Amino acid sequence: MARFSACCLLVGFALKKCQFKLLMGEKNIAEVELQGDWLIGNVVPDIEAVKQQLQQQSCVQLNLNSEQLGRWDSRLVLFLCELEKYCHQQAIALNMTALPTAAQGLLKQASAFPVRESGNKIKQESSFVASLGLATLFFYSETQKMLSFVGEVCLSALRLLRGKACFRQRDLWLIMQECGPGALAIVTLISLLVGLILAFVGAMQLKIFGAQIYVANLVGLGMAREMGAMMTAIIMAGRTGAAFASQLGSMLVNEEIDALETLGISPIDFLVLPRMLALIIMLPLLCLYADFMGILGGLMVSVTLLDLSVVEYLIQTKSALELNDFLTGLIKSSVFGVLVALSGCLSGMQCGRSSSSVGDAATAAVVAGIVSIVVADAILTVVYQIIGF
Repeated sequence: MARFSACCLLVGFALKKCQFKLLMGEKNIAEVELQGDWLIGNVVPDIEAVKQQLQQQSCVQLNLNSEQLGRWDSRLVLFLCELEKYCHQQAIALNMTALPTAAQGLLKQASAFPVRESGNKIKQESSFVASLGLATLFFYSETQKMLSFVGEVCLSALRLLRGKACFRQRDLWLIMQECGPGALAIVTLISLLVGLILAFVGAMQLKIFGAQIYVANLVGLGMAREMGAMMTAIIMAGRTGAAFASQLGSMLVNEEIDALETLGISPIDFLVLPRMLALIIMLPLLCLYADFMGILGGLMVSVTLLDLSVVEYLIQTKSALELNDFLTGLIKSSVFGVLVALSGCLSGMQCGRSSSSVGDAATAAVVAGIVSIVVADAILTVVYQIIGF
């Protein structure tokens, strides 16, 4: 085999010995002679150099020679993977029989699992009809899963009424502690600010007509009938609903839910039911607390900006509000508690088996919870208007 001087690429740069030579023989058969130590930390020859020489010589076969090869590690395997990929693209036969057996085995394993070009999912283009069909099938599948989960929860509630539900009472008290007193700080802040905003916006308009006293009516009715329940529910959807999804998703990933099923314990009874009861009990109480904090925020604005006394504001609030106004908000908050618990637990129970799926489940729980809260609030408001409540 004649040495091809123009193709003789001694790419070992002055660092440590890590180089190859390209030798050209007859009938367009080339040979790559690997030399030196191919270790991490050494300068590896550029694969583009041998690609250019192979293109110039129109090679049909490439032999690898490792007689002068020293120590090697994954750097050699990566180089050979690139060379093998290029030879496959150019229809060049690659002969690796002279390589060490270990290197051949590693190269075979690397070729069996190709590296992804990108971590992002590739979006495949399809026709409108196909996309509509896939969306319909996905909606049908998700609806079926949701209805099945809701049915299991209803059966679990019936078992609770019959005294046959299986869960620990201390778990219920612990979850109530997390959902109730643990959320007082954020509920206080948000409710107070909402009351301040309602009072400030109303004051700017009512002050024009000299009707500042009716700021108390605006804040009191707004907080008692709508904003108190809705803002508390949205806070709990972002705080507690996501926590439920993360907890149940982590248990699913760690196969703890599978262990409960193996022991004959219903995960719905043991995990979902206490969380739902905790939210149904604590959310109305938090809603009532949020109403009073919003009224306090309106009081602060009225006293500081509108020159109203505390007594005047409280008397006007008392005359504007009735027990039914608080009752409408409490009913809404109970419904919102069920929706937040269902959204969080459903996302957690349907979580995948990877850590990223837990994050996706928490995100889905928050989105589903907030959307369901807004939709339910609109429906209940229309129902209250129809029945005159």
